Amino acid sequence: MTRFSPSRFVAVLVKEFIQMRRDRLTFAMMVAVPILQLILFGYAINSDPKRLPTAVLAADSGPFTRTLLAALGNSGYFDLRRVATGEEELDRWLAEGEVQFAVTIPAGFSRALQRGERPVLLVEADATDPAATSNALGALATIARQSLDPELTGPLAGLRASPDPVELRIHRRYNPEGITQYNVVPGLMGVVLTMTMVMMTALAMTRERERGTMENLLAMPVRPFEVMLGKIVPFILVGYVQVLLIMLAAWLLFGVPILGSLLLLSFVLILFIAANLAVGFTFSTVAKNQLQAMQMSFFFFLPSLLLSGFMFPFRGMPGWAQLVGELLPLTHFLRIVRGILLKGNGLSEIAGEIAPLLIFLAVVTVVALKRYRQTLD
Repeated sequence: MTRFSPSRFVAVLVKEFIQMRRDRLTFAMMVAVPILQLILFGYAINSDPKRLPTAVLAADSGPFTRTLLAALGNSGYFDLRRVATGEEELDRWLAEGEVQFAVTIPAGFSRALQRGERPVLLVEADATDPAATSNALGALATIARQSLDPELTGPLAGLRASPDPVELRIHRRYNPEGITQYNVVPGLMGVVLTMTMVMMTALAMTRERERGTMENLLAMPVRPFEVMLGKIVPFILVGYVQVLLIMLAAWLLFGVPILGSLLLLSFVLILFIAANLAVGFTFSTVAKNQLQAMQMSFFFFLPSLLLSGFMFPFRGMPGWAQLVGELLPLTHFLRIVRGILLKGNGLSEIAGEIAPLLIFLAVVTVVALKRYRQTLD
């Protein structure tokens, strides 16, 4: 036998192409994953978010107030979409994540400005994600100065020489020092659970099919839902062990504040873990082997990581990317866990995020059971 035979090489090469053609799922993943990465990184990722939802509480309706609010809206950073009637309403909107900023203009603002008293302009920011607010807050002083300078004419021209015509007070709520770990470490809880729960469940079923033990499972007098529940419950316990380790590290190593109810967080964890396990169970009914299960898990994990608001500001993404992100359970879980730990949110504040988790869990469970019944047939 010669050292190298072109005919044998060609035979092996043709065999690999034939096998690749037959494994359509793997071939599709090879094409889809690069395209997905190009779209997400090229279009959806933006580290300088604009049009951030902003609420205004204005007790003054003078000309300087109108000028300042118009300048904030024209800056591109602030979307003045809500007008509050009191401080309690501003606090509630910030706690629920409905707005990113709250601007308070006190009574007599225009009159005080005319007297050269440098009235206070209060801007409160939801700083749970420092990257989402840093650029907008950095532009505030320039916006206020440049918008009011043209109005300071005649007797008011002397105010231009002062550092700023207004005293800008910025309150970074929930994370005053802008510590990145306060945002990242709670988010890691959701990322780790998404990656491990989906992957482990998908591999568990396909492993049984590859080892030939799937026939024994199908021969047992159990219903599809019972099999699914029996597969999921052990991994729920594993998920809680992972959460316990992350919570201990967050508290002991990173000093992440825990302001809300851990009991409430435990309840939400059941929904989130079950939703990801149901996704993995669905993948296992489609995949023919463990490699395909891994590929499908990665294809689900990549958008979850990039479009959920974990790595990049959620509101900085275009509308279509935010719409896709709203369909992912990780997006809603990140808001819940950061709200509970950093804001001390209760059930009323996170109810709007629990509902999508329940809907996602119900839909994926129905799909998984339907796919499993087809496997039985």
